[in-house]
Formats: sequence, C-alpha cells, structure tokens
Amino acid sequence: MIFDVLLVAVALFLLLVGLVGCVLPVLPGPPISFLALIFLHLSRWGEFNVQFLWLAAFMATAVTVLDYLVPMWGTKRFGGTGKGIWGASVGLVVGFFFAPWGIVVGPFLGAFVGEMISHNDSNRAFRAAFGSFIGIIAGVVLKLVVSGYFSWHFFKELFSRSQI
Repeated sequence: MIFDVLLVAVALFLLLVGLVGCVLPVLPGPPISFLALIFLHLSRWGEFNVQFLWLAAFMATAVTVLDYLVPMWGTKRFGGTGKGIWGASVGLVVGFFFAPWGIVVGPFLGAFVGEMISHNDSNRAFRAAFGSFIGIIAGVVLKLVVSGYFSWHFFKELFSRSQI
C-alpha cells in the first residue's frame, strides 16, 4: 500500500513536470508524461492496456522528434536560415524568464535578430521570424495535446481503480 502511494505520488509529480515541459524548451514534456503513465501502471491503481502503452510511447517519441523539426520547417518555409532557427531557440529560452509573454515573443525576436545578422533584410527577417514563431507555437500545442491526452488517461485510470 505504501509503495503504491509512493508510485502514484512520483507519477503525479512526473505528470506535472511533463506538462510544464511542454512549454519549457529544456524539458521533454511528453516523454516525462509517458513516464507518469508507467509509474501509475506499476502501482495497483493503474493497469493500462499494453497496446495503449506502446502507442503512448510512440506518440511521445514522435512528438519529441517533431518538436525539433516543426520550427525548422516553419522557418525554412517562410524563407529563413539556420541563424533564424538558432535565434528562435535562444529567444525561447530567454523568453522563459519573462513568462508568459516572453515565451511567445522571445522566439519571434530571436529569429528576427538571427535573420538580420544573416541577411540584414528586415522583410525577409520578419517572414522567417514569423515562420519560426508559428513552428514553435505549433510544437508547443502539439506537445500539450499529447501530454493532456496522457493526463486524461492517467486520471481516468487512477480514479476508476482507486479507493480515493
């Protein structure tokens, strides 16, 4: 019983960290949320279907890979270069310290500065920054959707089997 409570407490902590990690670029949100499902599965209050756990593992991996590719695709699609991508990433990290608006504005400004360093063409820099911004926001939304889906399954399973 005590071990199960400890497993669920760790799982809840991982679920919270996973959700926060969807917004913070330094934490892999969906994989951490997936670990919460595993910890709940190991307790007596959770028993997920093995196929669901494999699907969840695939989803966490796919979203994590896409999170790196979508901002690059957005920047390139709107005419950006590698410096714009790096600028957007740095802007996201710096913007975190000025949350919540910094998380939205940081990638845009970072990509803009990176493209201005690269080309010194403000129209091109603006387009690339907009593409990077769209890509980063799309990645965050995708991660939140997957981690939210994992959270829903987590609480559904926890409350359907527990005596809470």
